[in-house]
Amino acid sequence: MRRRVFAANWKMNLVPDEARTLAGEIRRRLDADAGNSAGDREVIIAPAFVALAAVAEAIAQSRIALAAQNMHYAERGAFTGEVSAPMLAAVGVTHVILGHSERRHILGESEDFISRKVEAAIAHRLVPILCVGETREEHDAGRAVEVILRQLHYGFSRLEAGPAARVVIAYEPVWAIGTGRNATPGQAQQAHGAIRASLRDRFGAETAAAVRIIYGGSVNPGNIEALMAQRDVDGVLVGGASLEAESFVRIARAGDNL
Repeated sequence: MRRRVFAANWKMNLVPDEARTLAGEIRRRLDADAGNSAGDREVIIAPAFVALAAVAEAIAQSRIALAAQNMHYAERGAFTGEVSAPMLAAVGVTHVILGHSERRHILGESEDFISRKVEAAIAHRLVPILCVGETREEHDAGRAVEVILRQLHYGFSRLEAGPAARVVIAYEPVWAIGTGRNATPGQAQQAHGAIRASLRDRFGAETAAAVRIIYGGSVNPGNIEALMAQRDVDGVLVGGASLEAESFVRIARAGDNL
């Protein structure tokens, strides 16, 4: 059985003291669940770079993992404003979000650039959370699966089957991020099913069965249970709803009765 993933992407929000407080409150609430379905899920927090150390302190020796929101593929060099995998690992980061639509569409990151990051994350024993998803125009044109699988192809282009199994894929339809709209559970399952079938064709059944595919896009406590009931939805990447402890913890507790 694949271990479920509940990841909080705080984006460009919260200064270190605010992040420490929120992470501490999430930890306090989740610690109360210890022994109650706690081992079947992975809870992850991805704060802004400046808050990584503060959040690492707040969640130390807990079951919450620390993620970064981005990284460069190089280990060091003249890349002003960037951070490397060794730098992230040094402050306790174990996961990294890569290829988020805001970086693809606002900051212009290319497929090749993203694939290099995925390769570098694996090389440095970080777990990549690779984001894929279509725009509203692509969705309305019936090209959603085509776009998703193209992004998937490039994202995995530098990996063999073994390392590929370690990647977490986040399907995030661009039209659902921060809009209050979300894919229906059926739409999410359709996309996730296509992703898993593509992985099976490329890497084999064992790898396809091991890869966790999570959904992101206006996830909230009201829609989480329906999403988690889908066969190929292994968790969620949560944006705005993760900036409030009660909301995110309710999401992270989802699926207890599945």
